[in-house]
Amino acid sequence: MLAWVRSSGNNAGLPFAVIDKHGAAVHLFDAQGTLQASSPVLLGLARGDHSVPGIGERPMAQIAPHERTTPAGRFASEPGVNLQGDDIVWVDYDDAISMHRVRPTKASERRLQRLASPTVADNRISYGCINVPASFYDRFIAPTLGSHPGVIYVLPETQPAAALFGFSPAAAPR
Repeated sequence: MLAWVRSSGNNAGLPFAVIDKHGAAVHLFDAQGTLQASSPVLLGLARGDHSVPGIGERPMAQIAPHERTTPAGRFASEPGVNLQGDDIVWVDYDDAISMHRVRPTKASERRLQRLASPTVADNRISYGCINVPASFYDRFIAPTLGSHPGVIYVLPETQPAAALFGFSPAAAPR
């Protein structure tokens, strides 16, 4: 994926992030494709690569657990703010998907503990947004994707990345 972005210029000269859903991680790159930082993330509770049609128009209380996916694809990101006035990075505005600081509002969800655990098995909890540790957001996301347009690539979990993004996979070593 990274080789394709670098060689094709698909990021259009913008900084970009790659969200690895299998590894529950974000990898942040500058406009030239140099890795800047990586961090664990929390992702949508449900597995899948597509948002339910119209989900961005519904109140959160009306979103069923099986509908809480982090969609895969290439997204033109934009800095923004949520309804509480917190800065966020819009991933898919229409579907209300953003990247933001983790919000440990419900103690029973143990979001901070999930981020800190050594396994990715417990990193599925959000409504679809990409939750990052606050210190990572402040140090790396806010100055790049949180201040300027960028590109966010969310790797699929139900199909090969090459099929979704339309590139040829590298030849297998012999």
